[in-house]
Amino acid sequence: MYLSRLILNPRNRQVRSELACPYEMHRTLAHAFAEDYADERVLYRVDAERRTGVPTVLVQSLTEPDWSVLPDDRYLLEPVGSKPFALGLSRGLLLSFRLRANPVKRGNKSRQRQGLLEEKDQRAWLDRQGVRCGFQIVRCHAIPEGLQEFLRRSNGDERTVTLLSVRFEGLLQVTDPDALSAAVRDGIGPAKAFGFGLLSLARA
Repeated sequence: MYLSRLILNPRNRQVRSELACPYEMHRTLAHAFAEDYADERVLYRVDAERRTGVPTVLVQSLTEPDWSVLPDDRYLLEPVGSKPFALGLSRGLLLSFRLRANPVKRGNKSRQRQGLLEEKDQRAWLDRQGVRCGFQIVRCHAIPEGLQEFLRRSNGDERTVTLLSVRFEGLLQVTDPDALSAAVRDGIGPAKAFGFGLLSLARA
C-alpha cells in the first residue's frame, strides 16, 4: 500500500470549496488513480497541521498515485510526499492509532443510519469494530467533532448531507493480524467518500 501527504493551500478557491464539500475532494483525489477507481480502496482524512492549522490530507491507496493530475500548482503549498508501506502486524502487538469515524446505528423503524451522540455509545461502537476487525482498545480518547453538514453534488443536483464526526485516538492491541490488515485496507465504518474510515497505525 501507499501513503501520501498533501499539504493544501487554504487560500486556493478549489481547496476551500472541497473542504466544505469533501465529496468533491474525493473526486479530485480519484484522478490520481486508474480508471477503475472503485477497486483502489482509496481512503483519505483531512487533518489540521498542529502548529499552523494548515489543512493536510492523508491518502492511503493500494497502488502508487500520480499526483501530477492535481488541478494546478496553487492547490498545494508543498510537493506531495508519497511512500509505500507494509504493516507487519503480529498478535499482541501494541499500536498507537487514529481514526476519524462516523459511528452510527440503524433505526428501529426507518432502518436509516443514525449518529451515536453519546460518548459511551461511540466507544461501544468502536469496541464492536475491534471485535470484527482484529483489535482490542487499550486506551482511547474520543474527540467529538459534532454533526457536520456537507454538500454533495451529483448530476447537476446538490443536496446537504449531515454526518456525525468523531476522532478516536489512543492505543490498541492486535488480536487478529489478518482481520486488522483488511480493516486498514478497506477502512472502518461508513461515509468513506467524505473522508471517514482511515485507520492510521504507528508503533507505540
